[in-house]
Parts: sequence; C-alpha cells; structure tokens
Amino acid sequence: MKGLLRAEFTKFRSVRGWVVGCGVAVVLMLFFAVLAGAGTSDRGGGPRGGGAPPKGPDGTPVVDGFTFVRQPLPADGTLTVRVADLTGTDLPPPRPGDDGAPPAPAEPERPGPAEAEPWAKAGLIVKAGTTPGSPYAAVMVTGDHGVRMQHDFVHDLAGPADARWLRLERKGGTVIGYASADGAAWTRIGTAALATGEVEAGLFVATPPHEEYDQFLGGTSSIGGKVIATGTFEHLTATGTTGDWETEIVGADPSAGRPDVGATRTGDGFTVTGTGDIAPAGGGAGPKLEQTLVGGFAALTVLAVLGVLFVTTEYRRGLVRTTFTATPGRARVLAAKAVVIGAVTFGVGLVASAAALLIGEAVRGGDPYPVAVSTQVRIVVGTAALLAVAAVFAVAIGTILRRGAGAVAAVVLLTTLPYILSVAAVLPAVPAQWVLRLTPAAAFAVQQTVPEWPQVHQAYTPAFGFFPLPPWGGFAVLCAWTAAALAIAAVLLRRRDA
Repeated sequence: MKGLLRAEFTKFRSVRGWVVGCGVAVVLMLFFAVLAGAGTSDRGGGPRGGGAPPKGPDGTPVVDGFTFVRQPLPADGTLTVRVADLTGTDLPPPRPGDDGAPPAPAEPERPGPAEAEPWAKAGLIVKAGTTPGSPYAAVMVTGDHGVRMQHDFVHDLAGPADARWLRLERKGGTVIGYASADGAAWTRIGTAALATGEVEAGLFVATPPHEEYDQFLGGTSSIGGKVIATGTFEHLTATGTTGDWETEIVGADPSAGRPDVGATRTGDGFTVTGTGDIAPAGGGAGPKLEQTLVGGFAALTVLAVLGVLFVTTEYRRGLVRTTFTATPGRARVLAAKAVVIGAVTFGVGLVASAAALLIGEAVRGGDPYPVAVSTQVRIVVGTAALLAVAAVFAVAIGTILRRGAGAVAAVVLLTTLPYILSVAAVLPAVPAQWVLRLTPAAAFAVQQTVPEWPQVHQAYTPAFGFFPLPPWGGFAVLCAWTAAALAIAAVLLRRRDA
C-alpha cells in the first residue's frame, strides 16, 4: 500500500496545473478574508451601539440594562415577593425636552405587542454591584417562558411554569432560587455561586425590544421597536438587607432617560417599569471570527475540481487501464487516491485557514466577538477537514460518473451551491435550514463560533450565521455522504470495465 500511495502522490504532484490549483485555493481564502475584514460594517458596536458591549464574568459580551429597586445585602439574607402581573407596551420615541433627549426619527407604525415580550423579565436579583457585566443571580417571571433562574448571563434554568411567588436565599457564597404557586409550598429551582461580601439585592424589570424576523426568497426583513415592561410586585419581604429601597437604572444611556421608566411604591410592594435586558449579547455583539473564513466555499470548489480531475483524467487518457493492470485490487487504488487527495487538501486547507484567520483579523481590527482558543483551533482544523473530505467526496463522484464536467457539476450542486443559497438568503429560512441538514454543505457548521442562546430571541437562521446542526454534527453529514459515495464507487469499479 505504501508504494501505491507513493505512486498516486507522484501522479498528483507531476501535474503542474493541480499543484497550481492548490495555490489558487489558498489565494482565494486569503482574498475573501481581506474582503471580509475590510468590508465589515460591524466593528463591535454591540446591540445598542455606542461602543463595545460589556463583558460578563466569563468574557461573553452581554446586555445588562434594567430597572433595579435595591438595598445593600452585606451577608446572608432572603428576599421573597409575588409577581402579580407583567405587561408590555410600545415605548414611544422620546419627546423633545425629555431630560434633554433629542427628537427621535419617526418610526414606521406597527401593531404594539399585546402582552409582555416572551423574554421580558420581572423578579428578584442579587448582584455584585451595579456595574454592567458584574456577576448576579436572579429568579424571575417571564413573558412567555414561565419562571426561570438565571445567573451570570449564560446560565438559565426552568422553574414551575405556573408559579408567581419567587424567593432568593443567600448563604455564604451561594444563592438559591425558589418558586411557588401559593407562597406556601416552595420548589427549589437551582443554585448559583456569588462572591461573599456586600452585594445589591432587590427587584428588577427588563425587556428586550420587540423584533420580528422574516427570511423569504431572495432576502431578509425585520421589524423592531422599543418596548417597556411593567411588573407589579406584592408581599415583598427582605431579611439581611440594610438601608432604604432605592431605584437605579442599570446600564442606561443618560441621554435616553425617560420619565416612564422607574419604580413606585404600592403598599407592600412596588410597580416597576423598565427596558433593556440581562442576557448574552448574541451575534450582534461584534464581528464574527468565522467571517474571515468565508472564502472556504471558493477554496472548496477549486479543490473539488482537483479531486474530480484526479480520477477522470486517467479515464479520459486511458491511463486507468495501466493503473489497474499494475494494481489489480481496484478498491485499493480508490483508497490510495482518497488518502492522497485528502492529505494534500487537508494540508492546503490548514495553511489557508490559519493564514486567512490571521490576515482577516489584522485587516479588520475592531473588537470582534471573543472566541476561546479551542474554538479558534476547531474552526481552522474543521475548515481544513471540510475541504479534505469534500475533495475525497469529489474523487468518489468522479469515479462513479467518470466524466469531469458532470462530476464537477454534481459536487458543486451538492456542496457549494446549497451553502451559498442558504447563507445569502436566496432560500427562505425553513428550506435553508433543511438544506443545511441534509446536504454535504451541512459541514460548513464547523465554522460557527457564536452560540445559540435559548434565552435570547434572535433569528437563528443561516442568513444570520447560525446553522441548524452543531459543528461536528454538520461535519458528520458530509462524512456520511462521502462514505456512501466511496462505497458505491468501489462497487462500480469492480463491476465495470475500465
């Protein structure tokens, strides 16, 4: 087998056009990386604009803005409250003279949400200060997702759906969340770690803006508008806290102050109105690292052509008879070609991906969405593996069809074209997601770096950079197609005349 591999590699490197093709694939990756870096308009302004978003305790970009009715909590303590109501209404643009806010441009009319936004929040929170991004633990009633316990932005646990009574208990460095339907029988939701020492504790209300997304044949559209949420709290009790209740708008832009956001004492509770959100910032928090690898589809096309030609050229010139005479085991020849083309294209893809990542980031600058080193390694190695397996797939299709033009068309139709149609919003959202589940183009999911947060409402579609399968799940789809194609090719090699 070693001699066969050496022979196939010699064939590959002896054809100057194939070697040049590998260089072209690298150049295309770098070219698109420079275009992506120079042309991006998203330079880390964050979801609200006006600078990069704050970072949570683990470095994730976050949104941290809400109305906070608070008291200091020096040590252990307990907060209990009943959320009697949570509603949401349109927030009109600020009027001239409202706390110095400039007139806002007219917004298109749209129906206001009849209820609170699905991820509107009203509940109890214990937070290590009022600086946006600081650690916290909270238990809350939401607009359409029942009771939740969330902490440090990225952690979310579901509680009883019908509960309205909430409780937070702090014991040392641990905060425990509870919920109850009647205020008597309590269900423990979960726990969160929070540093010891004085923290701020109390009531909060927040609501993300109203947004509707649509992806149709040939484009995308969105409708958005600012929303205000109002939470009505009853039977508030607190132990361990000190001082008087104070209201603070956390994370607010002073130029956007509004008289209709704040808190009013009502008997043994409060009526609190607020905007903003407490959540991961999602995909709008800065340039995405995978944008530097957008040239992968172009490199894949070139390398797929090489994979097809690596087989069909021998058929066209009649050299395949000599090859099979020297090596009667035809399946071994196919395996050798697959190994050689896979190894060569993996090396080319590794160099191209790593260089594209470095050059694209250098050209772009700004404050990109932070990505762990392990994720950076995954998208570089994953892109190289994607190119390699796609090239092996091309070898199998070339063996099956034995005609260069038809084989190249088939590979492009199954790999590159579905990716382009999906991410360019040529297809509607649902067909695009199914295309990227079922075709070999699913493997492009290895390039996704921004996670899908269940507690964040946004368009998780290919046009916005989100794939329906996890990275290695999408890659497994390509591997399955390739394995099936190789199996069919091996059977046909044995049965057909060379």
